[in-house]
Amino acid sequence: MPRVRELEVFRLVLPYGRRPETVLVRLTDYGGMTGWGEIVDPAPKTWRLLQERLGGALIGLDWEHPDELGDIPGGPAADMACWDLWARMRGVPLSHALGGSRTSLMATVRIGAERNLESLVARVNRHVCAGYAHVTLDVHPGWDVEPLRAVRLAYPALGIGVDAHGGYTDAEALEAMDAYTISSIERPFTGLAGHADLQERVAAPVLVEVSSTAELDEAVATRAGRALLLRPATIGSLREVRRMHDIAAAAGWEIACSGGQGTGLARAATVAAASLPGCGLPCDVAEPPRSAQIVTPPVGASGGVIAVPLTQPGLGHTVDVNRVRRLAREAYVA
Repeated sequence: MPRVRELEVFRLVLPYGRRPETVLVRLTDYGGMTGWGEIVDPAPKTWRLLQERLGGALIGLDWEHPDELGDIPGGPAADMACWDLWARMRGVPLSHALGGSRTSLMATVRIGAERNLESLVARVNRHVCAGYAHVTLDVHPGWDVEPLRAVRLAYPALGIGVDAHGGYTDAEALEAMDAYTISSIERPFTGLAGHADLQERVAAPVLVEVSSTAELDEAVATRAGRALLLRPATIGSLREVRRMHDIAAAAGWEIACSGGQGTGLARAATVAAASLPGCGLPCDVAEPPRSAQIVTPPVGASGGVIAVPLTQPGLGHTVDVNRVRRLAREAYVA
């Protein structure tokens, strides 16, 4: 039975890109076992919430399973740490603890807009040569049909998805892209309005991103798509992630998992969730920049394939605690 003796919270500003912020939670039980969690790009109130409420919610509490804990203050980071601790105590991988059965995942790599079509095709070529069998092209009005056509002509057998980032207000270009045998159309519009009409017009599944079971129930009921995009690091708990997976799978929807940024811990939870049986679409879990990595082995794809960790319990990765302390801008211990 887990019983948390100490918790540590670290606020990190990562040394790459726009210097995104991430918060890590480390739980230690009375036997010295630890569990880790991460929330990427947290809301401004998250740090104070973790300081003021997480200790009182977890320290000294006896619990048999993370599902018993309900909504934990601090959201995904604290919940992930509880699952990691629980799985480590039982000596099982987090993927198995969640009900996953896959041992490897097909990876996709996201490719943003380039200055011209030649540069785009050259960039795709580098990933194909590295072993990727699927890419996801970022599209927006003015950069959509022609880039997709160029990549499809260069690679007739390549799996291609498109991510619109909610940037469209009508379906004309989206329907035109459907002619190029794409695996999915991700987030075509802001909100769910228009999704059902688009799904009736295209063969590719419309990939819907929602953050709760209530929103997913609405999407399924209105036939807003035929595929679900799961981002475990932004959903309140892994219990909710699993429930959303089950709802989508029961509706006959395909499921894709995406890992976001961070240090590797949130990505590791995404890999565990992507091992669930309904998650058949390619998984988007890019390896973090070397300057931000805190786990070994690194989380990411090799040859276009992501291995699901099965030889270590919990998240399946070892955290470099000293590196965490060096990267931390603030730390809190309770």
